[in-house]
Amino acid sequence: MDIVRIRAMKEWISQLPSGNITYKTINGKRYAYYQWTENGKQHGRRVKDHELNELQEKINQRKVLQNRLKEAETSPSFDPAVMQDEYFFSELKRGDELLSFVEEVKKLKKRECISKLHDYVYGDSVDRVFILYGLRRTGKTTMIRQIILEMPEEMRAKTAFIQVTDNIDMNKLNLDLRQLEKQGYRYVFIDEVTLMSDFVAGAALFSDIYAASGMKIVLSGTDSLGFVFSEDHELYDRCFMLHTTFIPYREFENVLGIKGIDEYIRYGGTMSISGARYNQTVATFATRESTNEYVNSAIARNIQHSLKNYRDGYHFRKLRDLYEANELTNAINRIVEDINHAFTMEVLTRTFVSHDLGISARNLQKDPTVPHNPLDIIAKEAVTQRLQQLLEIKNQADYSVEIQDVHRKEIKEYLDFLDLTIDLDEVDLSDLSVSKHTAIAQPGLRYAQAEALIESLMEDPVMRALSLTERNMVMQRILDEVKGRMMEDIVILETKIARPKCKVFKLKFAVGEFDMVVFDPATASCAIYEIKHSAACTPQQYRHLIDEEKCQRTEFRYGTITGKYVLYRGAEQMLDNGVTYLNVETYLKQLSNE
Repeated sequence: MDIVRIRAMKEWISQLPSGNITYKTINGKRYAYYQWTENGKQHGRRVKDHELNELQEKINQRKVLQNRLKEAETSPSFDPAVMQDEYFFSELKRGDELLSFVEEVKKLKKRECISKLHDYVYGDSVDRVFILYGLRRTGKTTMIRQIILEMPEEMRAKTAFIQVTDNIDMNKLNLDLRQLEKQGYRYVFIDEVTLMSDFVAGAALFSDIYAASGMKIVLSGTDSLGFVFSEDHELYDRCFMLHTTFIPYREFENVLGIKGIDEYIRYGGTMSISGARYNQTVATFATRESTNEYVNSAIARNIQHSLKNYRDGYHFRKLRDLYEANELTNAINRIVEDINHAFTMEVLTRTFVSHDLGISARNLQKDPTVPHNPLDIIAKEAVTQRLQQLLEIKNQADYSVEIQDVHRKEIKEYLDFLDLTIDLDEVDLSDLSVSKHTAIAQPGLRYAQAEALIESLMEDPVMRALSLTERNMVMQRILDEVKGRMMEDIVILETKIARPKCKVFKLKFAVGEFDMVVFDPATASCAIYEIKHSAACTPQQYRHLIDEEKCQRTEFRYGTITGKYVLYRGAEQMLDNGVTYLNVETYLKQLSNE
Protein backbone atom coordinates (compact mmCIF):
# COMPACT_ATOMS: atom_id res chain seq x y z
CA MET A 1 0.00 0.00 0.00
CA ASP A 2 1.42 3.42 -0.91
CA ILE A 3 2.55 5.66 1.92
CA VAL A 4 -0.02 8.37 1.10
CA ARG A 5 -2.89 5.97 1.56
CA ILE A 6 -1.45 4.57 4.80
CA ARG A 7 -1.21 8.10 6.22
CA ALA A 8 -4.76 8.90 5.14
CA MET A 9 -5.97 5.66 6.69
CA LYS A 10 -4.28 6.48 10.00
CA GLU A 11 -5.88 9.90 9.96
CA TRP A 12 -9.27 8.32 9.32
CA ILE A 13 -8.78 5.89 12.22
CA SER A 14 -7.83 8.74 14.55
CA GLN A 15 -11.15 10.43 13.85
CA LEU A 16 -13.18 7.38 14.87
CA PRO A 17 -14.04 6.59 18.50
CA SER A 18 -12.08 3.91 20.34
CA GLY A 19 -13.34 1.76 23.20
CA ASN A 20 -16.45 -0.37 23.55
CA ILE A 21 -20.16 -0.30 24.31
CA THR A 22 -21.24 -2.13 27.46
CA TYR A 23 -24.69 -2.59 28.95
CA LYS A 24 -26.12 -2.40 32.46
CA THR A 25 -29.60 -3.33 33.69
CA ILE A 26 -31.03 -0.95 36.29
CA ASN A 27 -34.49 -1.47 37.75
CA GLY A 28 -35.29 -3.85 34.95
CA LYS A 29 -34.25 -1.44 32.20
CA ARG A 30 -31.18 -1.97 29.99
CA TYR A 31 -28.82 0.99 29.48
CA ALA A 32 -25.86 1.38 27.12
CA TYR A 33 -22.53 2.83 28.31
CA TYR A 34 -19.55 3.97 26.23
CA GLN A 35 -16.16 3.21 27.80
CA TRP A 36 -12.76 4.26 26.46
CA THR A 37 -9.17 4.95 27.55
CA GLU A 38 -7.61 8.38 27.08
CA ASN A 39 -4.12 9.39 28.28
CA GLY A 40 -3.94 6.22 30.34
CA LYS A 41 -7.21 6.92 32.18
CA GLN A 42 -10.50 5.06 31.91
CA HIS A 43 -13.54 7.10 30.94
CA GLY A 44 -17.19 6.26 30.56
CA ARG A 45 -20.55 7.83 29.91
CA ARG A 46 -24.10 6.77 29.26
CA VAL A 47 -25.13 6.56 25.60
CA LYS A 48 -28.39 8.18 24.57
CA ASP A 49 -30.76 6.04 22.54
CA HIS A 50 -30.62 8.21 19.42
CA GLU A 51 -26.79 8.01 19.20
CA LEU A 52 -26.28 4.32 20.03
CA ASN A 53 -26.39 2.84 16.52
CA GLU A 54 -24.09 5.44 14.97
CA LEU A 55 -21.56 5.21 17.80
CA GLN A 56 -21.46 1.40 17.63
CA GLU A 57 -21.01 1.54 13.85
CA LYS A 58 -18.06 3.93 14.15
CA ILE A 59 -16.40 1.78 16.84
CA ASN A 60 -16.77 -1.29 14.63
CA GLN A 61 -15.40 0.60 11.64
CA ARG A 62 -12.34 1.65 13.62
CA LYS A 63 -11.59 -1.96 14.58
CA VAL A 64 -11.92 -3.16 11.00
CA LEU A 65 -9.58 -0.43 9.72
CA GLN A 66 -7.05 -1.07 12.46
CA ASN A 67 -6.92 -4.76 11.53
CA ARG A 68 -6.51 -3.93 7.84
CA LEU A 69 -3.80 -1.40 8.56
CA LYS A 70 -1.93 -3.86 10.80
CA GLU A 71 -2.11 -6.54 8.13
CA ALA A 72 -0.91 -4.08 5.47
CA GLU A 73 2.09 -2.98 7.52
CA THR A 74 3.21 -6.33 9.01
CA SER A 75 2.21 -9.19 6.73
CA PRO A 76 4.66 -9.88 3.88
CA SER A 77 2.04 -12.04 2.18
CA PHE A 78 -0.54 -9.25 2.13
CA ASP A 79 -1.47 -8.03 -1.33
CA PRO A 80 -1.96 -4.22 -1.21
CA ALA A 81 -4.13 -4.31 -4.34
CA VAL A 82 -6.74 -6.37 -2.48
CA MET A 83 -7.08 -3.79 0.22
CA GLN A 84 -7.13 -0.94 -2.28
CA ASP A 85 -9.98 -2.63 -4.09
CA GLU A 86 -11.98 -3.01 -0.93
CA TYR A 87 -11.32 0.15 1.03
CA PHE A 88 -12.77 3.57 0.25
CA PHE A 89 -13.24 6.57 2.50
CA SER A 90 -16.50 7.56 0.77
CA GLU A 91 -19.83 5.79 0.78
CA LEU A 92 -19.57 4.08 -2.60
CA LYS A 93 -22.09 2.18 -4.69
CA ARG A 94 -21.10 0.04 -7.67
CA GLY A 95 -21.95 -3.30 -9.20
CA ASP A 96 -25.04 -5.02 -7.81
CA GLU A 97 -25.41 -2.45 -5.03
CA LEU A 98 -25.52 0.34 -7.61
CA LEU A 99 -28.11 -1.51 -9.68
CA SER A 100 -30.34 -1.99 -6.64
CA PHE A 101 -29.97 1.69 -5.82
CA VAL A 102 -31.04 2.92 -9.26
CA GLU A 103 -33.80 0.40 -9.94
CA GLU A 104 -36.05 2.18 -7.44
CA VAL A 105 -36.67 4.96 -10.00
CA LYS A 106 -37.60 2.61 -12.84
CA LYS A 107 -41.25 3.68 -12.98
CA LEU A 108 -40.68 7.41 -12.53
CA LYS A 109 -41.04 9.85 -15.40
CA LYS A 110 -38.08 12.00 -16.40
CA ARG A 111 -37.65 15.73 -16.16
CA GLU A 112 -37.05 17.52 -19.46
CA CYS A 113 -33.62 18.81 -18.46
CA ILE A 114 -32.28 15.27 -18.09
CA SER A 115 -31.46 15.40 -21.81
CA LYS A 116 -28.52 17.72 -21.06
CA LEU A 117 -27.11 15.27 -18.54
CA HIS A 118 -27.62 12.43 -21.03
CA ASP A 119 -25.72 14.35 -23.73
CA TYR A 120 -22.75 14.83 -21.40
CA VAL A 121 -22.56 11.24 -20.21
CA TYR A 122 -22.86 9.78 -23.70
CA GLY A 123 -21.11 12.61 -25.55
CA ASP A 124 -17.46 13.09 -26.45
CA SER A 125 -16.67 16.15 -24.29
CA VAL A 126 -13.28 16.14 -22.56
CA ASP A 127 -11.69 18.18 -19.80
CA ARG A 128 -15.08 19.20 -18.40
CA VAL A 129 -17.22 18.09 -15.51
CA PHE A 130 -21.01 18.31 -15.31
CA ILE A 131 -22.58 20.22 -12.41
CA LEU A 132 -26.15 19.31 -11.52
CA TYR A 133 -27.40 21.68 -8.87
CA GLY A 134 -30.54 23.21 -7.42
CA LEU A 135 -32.60 23.50 -4.27
CA ARG A 136 -33.64 20.39 -2.38
CA ARG A 137 -36.31 18.09 -3.82
CA THR A 138 -36.00 19.25 -7.40
CA GLY A 139 -34.97 15.87 -8.84
CA LYS A 140 -31.15 15.95 -8.96
CA THR A 141 -30.38 12.55 -7.45
CA THR A 142 -33.35 10.99 -9.22
CA MET A 143 -32.01 12.14 -12.59
CA ILE A 144 -28.62 10.63 -11.83
CA ARG A 145 -30.24 7.31 -10.95
CA GLN A 146 -32.31 7.41 -14.12
CA ILE A 147 -29.21 8.00 -16.26
CA ILE A 148 -27.36 5.12 -14.60
CA LEU A 149 -30.39 2.84 -14.92
CA GLU A 150 -30.59 3.28 -18.70
CA MET A 151 -26.88 2.50 -19.18
CA PRO A 152 -25.99 -0.76 -20.97
CA GLU A 153 -24.53 -3.34 -18.61
CA GLU A 154 -20.94 -2.94 -19.78
CA MET A 155 -21.13 0.81 -19.26
CA ARG A 156 -22.69 0.51 -15.79
CA ALA A 157 -19.89 -1.89 -14.82
CA LYS A 158 -17.54 1.10 -15.14
CA THR A 159 -19.79 3.41 -13.13
CA ALA A 160 -19.62 4.40 -9.47
CA PHE A 161 -21.91 6.55 -7.31
CA ILE A 162 -20.34 8.38 -4.36
CA GLN A 163 -22.45 9.85 -1.55
CA VAL A 164 -20.42 12.54 0.21
CA THR A 165 -20.86 12.81 3.98
CA ASP A 166 -19.72 15.56 6.32
CA ASN A 167 -16.57 13.67 7.35
CA ILE A 168 -15.16 13.56 3.81
CA ASP A 169 -12.77 16.16 2.45
CA MET A 170 -11.07 16.66 -0.90
CA ASN A 171 -8.01 14.67 0.12
CA LYS A 172 -10.03 11.56 0.95
CA LEU A 173 -12.19 11.95 -2.14
CA ASN A 174 -9.10 12.35 -4.29
CA LEU A 175 -7.70 9.08 -2.95
CA ASP A 176 -10.98 7.32 -3.75
CA LEU A 177 -11.09 8.74 -7.27
CA ARG A 178 -7.51 7.63 -7.80
CA GLN A 179 -8.45 4.07 -6.86
CA LEU A 180 -11.52 4.11 -9.10
CA GLU A 181 -9.41 5.34 -12.00
CA LYS A 182 -6.88 2.54 -11.45
CA GLN A 183 -9.69 0.00 -11.45
CA GLY A 184 -10.99 1.23 -14.80
CA TYR A 185 -14.04 3.23 -13.72
CA ARG A 186 -14.96 5.86 -16.32
CA TYR A 187 -18.24 7.32 -15.03
CA VAL A 188 -18.37 8.73 -11.50
CA PHE A 189 -21.38 10.51 -10.00
CA ILE A 190 -20.66 12.41 -6.78
CA ASP A 191 -23.74 13.46 -4.82
CA GLU A 192 -23.85 16.25 -2.20
CA VAL A 193 -20.31 17.26 -3.06
CA THR A 194 -20.82 20.74 -1.59
CA LEU A 195 -20.94 19.22 1.91
CA MET A 196 -17.14 19.26 1.78
CA SER A 197 -15.91 22.47 3.36
CA ASP A 198 -12.97 22.62 0.95
CA PHE A 199 -14.98 21.86 -2.21
CA VAL A 200 -14.87 25.32 -3.76
CA ALA A 201 -11.14 25.74 -3.16
CA GLY A 202 -10.27 22.34 -4.64
CA ALA A 203 -12.94 21.88 -7.31
CA ALA A 204 -10.44 22.16 -10.18
CA LEU A 205 -9.18 18.70 -9.22
CA PHE A 206 -12.20 17.11 -10.92
CA SER A 207 -11.66 18.77 -14.28
CA ASP A 208 -7.88 19.13 -14.41
CA ILE A 209 -7.00 15.61 -13.24
CA TYR A 210 -9.86 13.20 -13.78
CA ALA A 211 -11.97 14.68 -16.57
CA ALA A 212 -8.76 15.50 -18.44
CA SER A 213 -7.83 11.81 -18.33
CA GLY A 214 -11.15 10.75 -19.88
CA MET A 215 -13.32 10.19 -16.82
CA LYS A 216 -16.86 11.58 -16.88
CA ILE A 217 -17.49 13.35 -13.57
CA VAL A 218 -20.99 14.47 -12.54
CA LEU A 219 -21.21 16.62 -9.43
CA SER A 220 -24.50 17.30 -7.69
CA GLY A 221 -25.57 19.06 -4.52
CA THR A 222 -28.08 21.36 -2.90
CA ASP A 223 -25.75 24.26 -2.13
CA SER A 224 -26.38 26.06 -5.40
CA LEU A 225 -24.38 29.07 -4.31
CA GLY A 226 -21.32 26.87 -3.73
CA PHE A 227 -21.47 25.69 -7.34
CA VAL A 228 -21.81 29.27 -8.58
CA PHE A 229 -18.68 30.19 -6.64
CA SER A 230 -16.77 27.14 -7.92
CA GLU A 231 -17.77 27.87 -11.52
CA ASP A 232 -16.57 31.45 -11.15
CA HIS A 233 -13.35 30.55 -9.31
CA GLU A 234 -12.01 26.99 -9.76
CA LEU A 235 -14.05 25.50 -12.62
CA TYR A 236 -14.19 28.50 -14.91
CA ASP A 237 -14.94 27.32 -18.51
CA ARG A 238 -14.29 23.69 -17.46
CA CYS A 239 -17.81 22.68 -16.57
CA PHE A 240 -21.34 22.33 -17.85
CA MET A 241 -23.97 23.60 -15.43
CA LEU A 242 -27.60 22.52 -15.15
CA HIS A 243 -29.85 24.19 -12.57
CA THR A 244 -32.92 22.19 -11.50
CA THR A 245 -34.68 24.67 -9.19
CA PHE A 246 -37.25 26.04 -11.66
CA ILE A 247 -39.97 23.49 -12.42
CA PRO A 248 -42.51 24.81 -14.97
CA TYR A 249 -46.16 23.86 -14.92
CA ARG A 250 -45.86 21.42 -17.84
CA GLU A 251 -43.27 19.37 -15.93
CA PHE A 252 -45.36 19.51 -12.78
CA GLU A 253 -48.21 17.91 -14.73
CA ASN A 254 -46.23 15.61 -17.01
CA VAL A 255 -43.79 14.24 -14.44
CA LEU A 256 -45.89 14.22 -11.30
CA GLY A 257 -49.14 13.44 -13.10
CA ILE A 258 -51.01 16.16 -11.20
CA LYS A 259 -53.22 18.47 -13.24
CA GLY A 260 -54.58 21.93 -12.58
CA ILE A 261 -53.16 25.41 -12.12
CA ASP A 262 -54.53 25.57 -8.58
CA GLU A 263 -52.62 22.43 -7.62
CA TYR A 264 -49.48 23.97 -9.11
CA ILE A 265 -50.10 27.16 -7.14
CA ARG A 266 -50.47 25.14 -3.94
CA TYR A 267 -47.60 22.69 -4.36
CA GLY A 268 -45.49 23.75 -7.34
CA GLY A 269 -41.75 24.19 -6.96
CA THR A 270 -40.48 20.75 -5.98
CA MET A 271 -40.75 17.19 -7.23
CA SER A 272 -42.35 16.09 -3.98
CA ILE A 273 -46.08 15.89 -3.37
CA SER A 274 -48.30 13.60 -1.36
CA GLY A 275 -49.94 10.83 -3.33
CA ALA A 276 -47.99 11.42 -6.53
CA ARG A 277 -46.26 8.64 -8.41
CA TYR A 278 -42.98 10.55 -8.35
CA ASN A 279 -42.57 10.81 -4.62
CA GLN A 280 -44.75 9.39 -1.88
CA THR A 281 -43.55 11.72 0.85
CA VAL A 282 -45.59 14.58 2.27
CA ALA A 283 -45.79 17.57 -0.06
CA THR A 284 -43.02 20.07 0.64
CA PHE A 285 -45.41 23.00 0.96
CA ALA A 286 -48.40 21.12 2.37
CA THR A 287 -48.04 22.46 5.91
CA ARG A 288 -46.65 25.53 7.61
CA GLU A 289 -44.07 23.39 9.39
CA SER A 290 -42.78 21.71 6.22
CA THR A 291 -42.65 25.07 4.43
CA ASN A 292 -40.68 26.72 7.21
CA GLU A 293 -38.33 23.74 7.31
CA TYR A 294 -37.76 24.07 3.57
CA VAL A 295 -37.01 27.80 3.76
CA ASN A 296 -34.58 27.21 6.61
CA SER A 297 -32.77 24.16 5.24
CA ALA A 298 -33.03 24.52 1.47
CA ILE A 299 -32.62 28.29 1.18
CA ALA A 300 -31.21 29.98 4.27
CA ARG A 301 -28.74 27.23 5.22
CA ASN A 302 -27.85 26.84 1.55
CA ILE A 303 -26.73 30.46 1.43
CA GLN A 304 -24.98 30.40 4.80
CA HIS A 305 -23.12 27.11 4.19
CA SER A 306 -21.81 28.31 0.84
CA LEU A 307 -20.79 31.71 2.16
CA LYS A 308 -19.03 30.17 5.15
CA ASN A 309 -16.98 27.76 3.04
CA TYR A 310 -16.01 30.09 0.20
CA ARG A 311 -12.71 31.92 0.73
CA ASP A 312 -13.02 31.75 4.52
CA GLY A 313 -16.32 33.57 4.54
CA TYR A 314 -15.16 36.45 2.35
CA HIS A 315 -18.47 36.62 0.48
CA PHE A 316 -20.51 37.20 3.62
CA ARG A 317 -19.64 40.82 2.96
CA LYS A 318 -22.10 43.03 4.89
CA LEU A 319 -24.21 40.01 5.88
CA ARG A 320 -21.59 38.81 8.35
CA ASP A 321 -23.08 40.82 11.20
CA LEU A 322 -26.49 39.22 10.60
CA TYR A 323 -24.93 35.76 10.36
CA GLU A 324 -22.93 36.13 13.55
CA ALA A 325 -26.02 37.44 15.37
CA ASN A 326 -27.94 34.36 14.17
CA GLU A 327 -30.47 36.58 12.40
CA LEU A 328 -29.71 35.94 8.72
CA THR A 329 -32.30 33.16 8.51
CA ASN A 330 -34.98 35.46 9.91
CA ALA A 331 -34.08 38.17 7.40
CA ILE A 332 -34.31 35.68 4.52
CA ASN A 333 -37.66 34.39 5.77
CA ARG A 334 -39.03 37.90 5.94
CA ILE A 335 -37.90 38.74 2.41
CA VAL A 336 -39.28 35.53 0.92
CA GLU A 337 -42.73 36.22 2.38
CA ASP A 338 -42.94 39.71 0.92
CA ILE A 339 -40.91 39.30 -2.25
CA ASN A 340 -43.88 38.91 -4.59
CA HIS A 341 -44.97 42.44 -3.77
CA ALA A 342 -41.97 44.68 -3.29
CA PHE A 343 -38.36 43.89 -2.49
CA THR A 344 -37.53 47.14 -0.74
CA MET A 345 -35.85 48.37 2.36
CA GLU A 346 -39.25 48.86 3.95
CA VAL A 347 -39.87 45.10 3.88
CA LEU A 348 -37.01 44.49 6.29
CA THR A 349 -37.38 47.51 8.56
CA ARG A 350 -41.07 48.26 9.03
CA THR A 351 -43.35 46.34 11.40
CA PHE A 352 -44.58 43.37 9.40
CA VAL A 353 -47.94 43.90 7.70
CA SER A 354 -49.32 41.32 5.28
CA HIS A 355 -50.05 42.61 1.78
CA ASP A 356 -52.58 39.81 1.34
CA LEU A 357 -54.73 41.12 4.17
CA GLY A 358 -54.79 44.71 2.96
CA ILE A 359 -55.45 43.94 -0.70
CA SER A 360 -58.26 41.52 0.14
CA ALA A 361 -59.90 44.07 2.42
CA ARG A 362 -59.88 46.72 -0.31
CA ASN A 363 -61.35 44.32 -2.86
CA LEU A 364 -64.11 43.27 -0.48
CA GLN A 365 -65.04 46.92 -0.07
CA LYS A 366 -65.69 47.05 -3.83
CA ASP A 367 -67.82 43.90 -3.91
CA PRO A 368 -71.53 44.90 -4.16
CA THR A 369 -72.66 41.42 -3.10
CA VAL A 370 -71.11 41.86 0.36
CA PRO A 371 -73.47 43.81 2.69
CA HIS A 372 -70.64 44.76 5.03
CA ASN A 373 -66.93 44.15 5.06
CA PRO A 374 -65.84 41.91 7.97
CA LEU A 375 -62.20 42.78 7.36
CA ASP A 376 -62.88 46.42 8.25
CA ILE A 377 -63.55 45.54 11.88
CA ILE A 378 -61.00 42.76 12.40
CA ALA A 379 -58.38 43.48 15.04
CA LYS A 380 -55.63 43.79 12.44
CA GLU A 381 -52.82 44.43 14.91
CA ALA A 382 -53.59 41.22 16.79
CA VAL A 383 -53.96 39.30 13.54
CA THR A 384 -50.63 40.63 12.33
CA GLN A 385 -48.91 39.58 15.55
CA ARG A 386 -50.31 36.08 15.19
CA LEU A 387 -49.21 36.03 11.58
CA GLN A 388 -45.67 36.92 12.66
CA GLN A 389 -45.66 33.97 15.06
CA LEU A 390 -46.94 31.62 12.37
CA LEU A 391 -44.29 32.67 9.88
CA GLU A 392 -41.54 32.99 12.49
CA ILE A 393 -40.66 36.47 11.27
CA LYS A 394 -39.16 39.12 13.49
CA ASN A 395 -40.21 42.73 13.81
CA GLN A 396 -37.67 45.49 13.43
CA ALA A 397 -37.63 45.86 17.21
CA ASP A 398 -36.59 42.20 17.58
CA TYR A 399 -33.36 42.65 15.62
CA SER A 400 -30.17 43.25 17.58
CA VAL A 401 -28.44 44.14 14.30
CA GLU A 402 -29.87 46.99 12.25
CA ILE A 403 -31.04 45.94 8.80
CA GLN A 404 -29.56 48.22 6.16
CA ASP A 405 -30.15 48.61 2.45
CA VAL A 406 -26.89 46.83 1.67
CA HIS A 407 -28.18 43.74 3.52
CA ARG A 408 -31.30 43.75 1.37
CA LYS A 409 -29.30 44.01 -1.84
CA GLU A 410 -26.91 41.21 -0.94
CA ILE A 411 -29.67 38.82 0.15
CA LYS A 412 -31.48 39.55 -3.12
CA GLU A 413 -28.33 38.74 -5.11
CA TYR A 414 -28.00 35.35 -3.46
CA LEU A 415 -31.69 34.55 -3.90
CA ASP A 416 -31.23 35.34 -7.59
CA PHE A 417 -28.23 33.00 -7.76
CA LEU A 418 -30.45 30.27 -6.34
CA ASP A 419 -32.99 30.92 -9.10
CA LEU A 420 -35.55 31.35 -6.35
CA THR A 421 -36.32 34.92 -7.39
CA ILE A 422 -36.70 36.32 -10.90
CA ASP A 423 -37.43 39.94 -11.77
CA LEU A 424 -40.38 40.71 -14.04
CA ASP A 425 -40.75 44.04 -15.83
CA GLU A 426 -43.63 46.47 -15.47
CA VAL A 427 -43.57 49.26 -18.11
CA ASP A 428 -45.40 52.56 -17.70
CA LEU A 429 -46.37 53.62 -21.22
CA SER A 430 -46.63 57.29 -20.27
CA ASP A 431 -42.86 57.68 -19.85
CA LEU A 432 -41.58 54.16 -20.68
CA SER A 433 -40.16 53.84 -17.18
CA VAL A 434 -39.55 50.26 -16.07
CA SER A 435 -40.11 49.00 -12.57
CA LYS A 436 -39.22 45.53 -11.34
CA HIS A 437 -41.60 43.06 -9.84
CA THR A 438 -39.86 40.12 -8.20
CA ALA A 439 -41.53 36.74 -8.50
CA ILE A 440 -40.79 33.55 -6.57
CA ALA A 441 -40.04 30.57 -8.81
CA GLN A 442 -41.56 28.11 -6.34
CA PRO A 443 -45.26 29.03 -6.12
CA GLY A 444 -46.04 26.54 -3.37
CA LEU A 445 -43.76 28.43 -1.03
CA ARG A 446 -45.73 31.64 -1.48
CA TYR A 447 -49.09 29.98 -1.21
CA ALA A 448 -48.18 28.14 1.99
CA GLN A 449 -47.49 31.48 3.65
CA ALA A 450 -50.86 32.79 2.46
CA GLU A 451 -52.51 29.81 4.12
CA ALA A 452 -50.72 30.76 7.32
CA LEU A 453 -52.47 34.10 7.03
CA ILE A 454 -55.82 32.31 6.78
CA GLU A 455 -55.02 30.35 9.91
CA SER A 456 -54.20 33.56 11.74
CA LEU A 457 -57.38 35.27 10.60
CA MET A 458 -59.47 32.38 11.83
CA GLU A 459 -58.21 33.03 15.37
CA ASP A 460 -59.50 36.59 15.40
CA PRO A 461 -62.51 37.07 17.76
CA VAL A 462 -64.38 39.10 15.15
CA MET A 463 -63.95 36.35 12.57
CA ARG A 464 -65.14 33.71 15.02
CA ALA A 465 -68.25 35.83 15.63
CA LEU A 466 -69.20 35.78 11.95
CA SER A 467 -71.56 33.19 10.56
CA LEU A 468 -70.01 30.17 8.86
CA THR A 469 -71.19 31.47 5.47
CA GLU A 470 -69.58 34.87 5.99
CA ARG A 471 -66.40 33.37 7.38
CA ASN A 472 -66.04 31.02 4.43
CA MET A 473 -66.74 33.84 2.01
CA VAL A 474 -63.99 36.02 3.45
CA MET A 475 -61.49 33.17 3.51
CA GLN A 476 -62.27 32.12 -0.05
CA ARG A 477 -62.01 35.70 -1.29
CA ILE A 478 -58.57 36.11 0.23
CA LEU A 479 -57.40 32.84 -1.30
CA ASP A 480 -58.80 33.81 -4.70
CA GLU A 481 -56.92 37.12 -4.58
CA VAL A 482 -53.70 35.32 -3.75
CA LYS A 483 -54.21 32.73 -6.48
CA GLY A 484 -55.06 35.41 -9.03
CA ARG A 485 -51.88 37.38 -8.42
CA MET A 486 -49.82 34.20 -8.31
CA MET A 487 -51.27 32.98 -11.60
CA GLU A 488 -50.21 36.25 -13.23
CA ASP A 489 -46.66 35.78 -11.96
CA ILE A 490 -46.56 32.17 -13.14
CA VAL A 491 -47.73 32.99 -16.66
CA ILE A 492 -45.39 35.97 -17.10
CA LEU A 493 -42.42 34.11 -15.61
CA GLU A 494 -42.86 30.98 -17.71
CA THR A 495 -43.49 33.01 -20.86
CA LYS A 496 -40.35 35.05 -20.23
CA ILE A 497 -38.24 31.91 -19.81
CA ALA A 498 -39.77 30.20 -22.84
CA ARG A 499 -39.45 33.26 -25.11
CA PRO A 500 -35.91 34.54 -24.54
CA LYS A 501 -35.88 36.41 -27.88
CA CYS A 502 -38.99 38.39 -26.90
CA LYS A 503 -39.57 41.04 -24.28
CA VAL A 504 -42.28 40.00 -21.83
CA PHE A 505 -43.74 42.55 -19.45
CA LYS A 506 -46.82 44.09 -17.87
CA LEU A 507 -47.90 47.33 -19.59
CA LYS A 508 -49.47 50.08 -17.47
CA PHE A 509 -51.60 52.98 -18.64
CA ALA A 510 -52.89 55.99 -16.72
CA VAL A 511 -56.02 53.93 -16.20
CA GLY A 512 -55.85 50.17 -16.53
CA GLU A 513 -53.15 47.81 -17.80
CA PHE A 514 -52.42 44.82 -19.99
CA ASP A 515 -51.44 41.98 -17.68
CA MET A 516 -48.87 40.74 -20.20
CA VAL A 517 -47.34 41.94 -23.46
CA VAL A 518 -45.11 39.65 -25.51
CA PHE A 519 -43.08 41.89 -27.83
CA ASP A 520 -41.03 40.37 -30.67
CA PRO A 521 -38.47 42.96 -31.90
CA ALA A 522 -37.52 40.79 -34.88
CA THR A 523 -41.02 40.93 -36.37
CA ALA A 524 -42.04 44.30 -34.91
CA SER A 525 -45.18 42.73 -33.48
CA CYS A 526 -46.72 41.93 -30.13
CA ALA A 527 -49.51 39.99 -28.46
CA ILE A 528 -51.51 41.35 -25.52
CA TYR A 529 -53.00 39.34 -22.66
CA GLU A 530 -55.29 39.54 -19.67
CA ILE A 531 -54.77 36.84 -17.02
CA LYS A 532 -57.77 35.93 -14.90
CA HIS A 533 -58.12 33.31 -12.20
CA SER A 534 -61.65 32.51 -13.33
CA ALA A 535 -63.50 29.87 -15.31
CA ALA A 536 -66.14 32.33 -16.55
CA CYS A 537 -66.04 34.72 -19.50
CA THR A 538 -67.23 38.29 -18.78
CA PRO A 539 -66.86 41.64 -20.62
CA GLN A 540 -65.08 43.11 -17.57
CA GLN A 541 -62.15 40.78 -18.23
CA TYR A 542 -61.31 41.99 -21.74
CA ARG A 543 -62.40 45.63 -21.64
CA HIS A 544 -58.81 46.90 -21.88
CA LEU A 545 -57.99 44.58 -24.78
CA ILE A 546 -60.69 46.17 -26.95
CA ASP A 547 -59.92 49.74 -25.90
CA GLU A 548 -58.94 51.36 -29.21
CA GLU A 549 -56.80 54.08 -27.68
CA LYS A 550 -54.79 51.62 -25.60
CA CYS A 551 -54.30 49.35 -28.60
CA GLN A 552 -53.19 52.22 -30.87
CA ARG A 553 -50.65 53.47 -28.34
CA THR A 554 -49.35 49.94 -27.87
CA GLU A 555 -48.96 49.36 -31.61
CA PHE A 556 -47.12 52.67 -32.00
CA ARG A 557 -44.52 51.53 -29.50
CA TYR A 558 -44.41 47.72 -29.97
CA GLY A 559 -45.65 47.03 -33.49
CA THR A 560 -48.67 45.26 -34.88
CA ILE A 561 -50.88 43.49 -32.36
CA THR A 562 -51.12 39.94 -33.67
CA GLY A 563 -53.46 38.61 -30.99
CA LYS A 564 -55.63 39.60 -28.06
CA TYR A 565 -56.00 36.90 -25.43
CA VAL A 566 -57.56 36.20 -22.08
CA LEU A 567 -55.88 33.38 -20.17
CA TYR A 568 -58.29 31.77 -17.74
CA ARG A 569 -59.32 28.38 -16.33
CA GLY A 570 -62.21 27.73 -18.74
CA ALA A 571 -62.46 26.25 -22.22
CA GLU A 572 -60.95 27.87 -25.31
CA GLN A 573 -63.28 30.16 -27.27
CA MET A 574 -63.06 33.03 -29.73
CA LEU A 575 -65.29 36.10 -29.42
CA ASP A 576 -66.65 38.20 -32.28
CA ASN A 577 -64.64 41.21 -31.09
CA GLY A 578 -61.34 39.47 -31.88
CA VAL A 579 -60.53 38.40 -28.34
CA THR A 580 -59.56 34.75 -27.87
CA TYR A 581 -59.99 32.96 -24.58
CA LEU A 582 -57.25 30.38 -23.91
CA ASN A 583 -57.15 27.79 -21.15
CA VAL A 584 -54.21 28.74 -18.94
CA GLU A 585 -53.10 25.13 -18.35
CA THR A 586 -53.09 24.38 -22.09
CA TYR A 587 -51.14 27.59 -22.71
CA LEU A 588 -48.48 26.74 -20.10
CA LYS A 589 -48.09 23.16 -21.37
CA GLN A 590 -47.44 24.41 -24.89
CA LEU A 591 -44.64 26.74 -23.81
CA SER A 592 -41.13 25.56 -24.60
CA ASN A 593 -37.76 27.21 -24.97
CA GLU A 594 -36.99 28.56 -28.41
